[in-house]
Amino acid sequence: MNEIKEYTKKVFEDIKHIDEFGNEFWLGRELQKVLGYHQWRSINDLIERAKGACKESKHNIADHFAVQRKMIKLAKGAKRNVIDYKLSRYACYLIVMNGNPKKEIIALGQTYFAIQTRKQELSEKEYNELTEDEKRLYRRNQARKGNYNLNKTAVNSGVKDLARFHNAGYKGLYNGETADDIFKRKKLRYREDILDNMGSEELADNIFRIAQTDAKLKRDNVDNEYTANSVHYEVGKIVRKAIKEAGGTMPEDLLTPDRSLKELEKENKKLKE
Repeated sequence: MNEIKEYTKKVFEDIKHIDEFGNEFWLGRELQKVLGYHQWRSINDLIERAKGACKESKHNIADHFAVQRKMIKLAKGAKRNVIDYKLSRYACYLIVMNGNPKKEIIALGQTYFAIQTRKQELSEKEYNELTEDEKRLYRRNQARKGNYNLNKTAVNSGVKDLARFHNAGYKGLYNGETADDIFKRKKLRYREDILDNMGSEELADNIFRIAQTDAKLKRDNVDNEYTANSVHYEVGKIVRKAIKEAGGTMPEDLLTPDRSLKELEKENKKLKE
């Protein structure tokens, strides 16, 4: 494998995943390749040391190093079951901190994973203590990351018209409404973003739709635009059905907040000046 000549944080962003709850994670075997380790045992040694550091820091190892099993293809069509890890940002940070900082990619990883480890991981207790506006800001950031990953997956699945693709998901979740229909129903001003004008519950509904669509496109190896749009629509309908069966409020019936997140962000910026 040729060494990457110029490292940027994009190498870590490109292998980042978002789960159905909007949480970011990395896979150990993908991280192995990015960090330039040719053999699994090399990074596995780092992972074991990182798990030790995690335990010493009084964190639950299982919360940050979730063990996964996967089948990989070998020569002549053979397959083998191997171990992998679903890693939190904090886990990745501990892994690269145990690596050789003389390697440029390791040094970059130490900076990348350190910067927002604490900022981006809230416990359930911490989340419940947030105000509604703070929850909105937190969920909006998760939705933004989720859509970033979903757009990449959609393009890889053959999607050329991303607007139509996203409308398919909205139509499934919102009982036929497109993004423009939602925009008009919320009576938004020109160029306002509909996601910036959702409460935390409505944002959570959309985060679930985004994450499940991303996962299904990958799982089903979708390779054409028509199927990708159909998947997004069907996932939207499934999420809608789940909300109904749980006795929840349909997303189009949830109240639109008085202020957009753009307005809140401007206010917060002024308070800090």
